[in-house]
Amino acid sequence: MFSGGEYSEVGRWLWNFVEAHAKRENLRVEALVDAAGAREGKSYGVRLRLAERLLPPADQAPVEMTYADVAAGKGQLAWCDALAVNVRTLAGGFGAPRSATSHTA
Repeated sequence: MFSGGEYSEVGRWLWNFVEAHAKRENLRVEALVDAAGAREGKSYGVRLRLAERLLPPADQAPVEMTYADVAAGKGQLAWCDALAVNVRTLAGGFGAPRSATSHTA
């Protein structure tokens, strides 16, 4: 992994990372990374979506990450591990995914 990069490149990396780790909890979870408006060039707002549900919910602030922290952190295994744990914990808030098949005794 390499640290640094332009704002949009770091944002794509963050989206891919969050998406991959959220899907380890539930394949239907999607990552949302807001990088527009007042955040552009400075920070990212991260949420997870499952159908119409959002975590953190829409009435709460997203997980805020500064561009500088993500750009520097993406090259550090310990930072990435901590982010992966946080993403998977957040995704776990949706509850266990439904089984594709139903088992009855």
